[in-house]
Amino acid sequence: MTSAGPLSTDLTAAVRQVLPWARSGLERLVRIPSVSADPAAAAHVRSSATEVAALLREAGVPEVDVLAADDGQPAVVGRRPGPPGAPTVLLYAHHDVQPAGAGWDSDPFEPVLRGERLYGRGAADDKAGVAVHLAAVRAHGSELPVGVTVLVEGEEEIGSPTISRFLARYADRVRADVVVLADSENLTVDVPALTTSLRGGANLVVEVRTLRHGVHSGMYGGAVPDALTALCRLLATLHDERGDVAVAGLARGGAAPVDLSEEQLRADSGLLDGVALTGTGSLATDAPAVDAAANMLVPAARAKVSLRGAPGDDAARACAALAAHLETHAPWGARVTVAPARTIAPFSVRTGGAAYRAAHAALAEAWRRPAVDIGVGGSIAFVTAYAQLVPDAEILITGVEDPDTRAHGANEGLHLALFERACLAEALLLRNLAAVR
Repeated sequence: MTSAGPLSTDLTAAVRQVLPWARSGLERLVRIPSVSADPAAAAHVRSSATEVAALLREAGVPEVDVLAADDGQPAVVGRRPGPPGAPTVLLYAHHDVQPAGAGWDSDPFEPVLRGERLYGRGAADDKAGVAVHLAAVRAHGSELPVGVTVLVEGEEEIGSPTISRFLARYADRVRADVVVLADSENLTVDVPALTTSLRGGANLVVEVRTLRHGVHSGMYGGAVPDALTALCRLLATLHDERGDVAVAGLARGGAAPVDLSEEQLRADSGLLDGVALTGTGSLATDAPAVDAAANMLVPAARAKVSLRGAPGDDAARACAALAAHLETHAPWGARVTVAPARTIAPFSVRTGGAAYRAAHAALAEAWRRPAVDIGVGGSIAFVTAYAQLVPDAEILITGVEDPDTRAHGANEGLHLALFERACLAEALLLRNLAAVR
């Protein structure tokens, strides 16, 4: 499936030649604050889609359209037919990004090079995935060995609410033999990885109410329960004293084993010395800001509870189990309501197929070391939606991130040496997939 002869040498040189253009395109995209969660940024999301379309045309993709399903965010679909009999490969990424948030060392929407990393919101997740696709296609020039369809989604960061309808509407445009998603991570900067499992997800909003209105904490505090205190006690029931999830009915799932020490996990995550590892997820409370808090018993308090379901679990059933736990563990008789949540199903990749082997060969050739299979805690709604639409397609999940990328956080950064290897690996993968029938 691989070749170490002149073809590989030519592709390596071609990728290096297009890298400055691909990076320039990436920087153009990073400067657009395409935050899909912010309604005020809708014009920026449209501008980002327009820019992606322009870059695809520059890369040699002749048929490019900006499309959407109903009221969904704009996606970009490009198509370049391959030689007769060649398979069609769908290259997926997304151009929308998370909100910037606080704590940046530089303007999050102005790409900045510091050391070996290019910093900026979306510099890795996932506008770098777009740039990898651009580089891989352009590196082949007029000799692209497979048919290529590129789908760059515009609402992945908000859970892809219209992706199923989008795929159904444009099924004839996106149907492919193999799918390559450049939206995951590698084990380290120097160890490439294929993602073989994704967790499911849901965000539940739970409200606890104890009072009809707020009252003076000095007059009533003590006997009268405060809603925020009740909410804290309720959320504490989600885990036991060891930090294990204590919600009945949730499944435990496994992932591909990797050689990851506790010391490496602590370093990668930035865990403070002395803080023990637990299995807890993320919680965000709707509580009064510290600086503006009054001496008052709070009548109602809300929290967004993030659930990550194990591979193999049913997302809707897991969400229902979490809601039932919250509704039945309220302290002091507090009234609890749980808002309905939209779920994202977990996904496990079929391994061992011809495209899977082609991907491993390409990654090993680009990195000059074997790739590992990993499970990733994130959720990608597109994967399950596409697998339902085209169940026979082989799905490959690659990525440009590493443990210090800090996706979704402040100072998100792309390691440029890893980026170059990822571009080369995808160019080699397209070559390898030409032999897949």
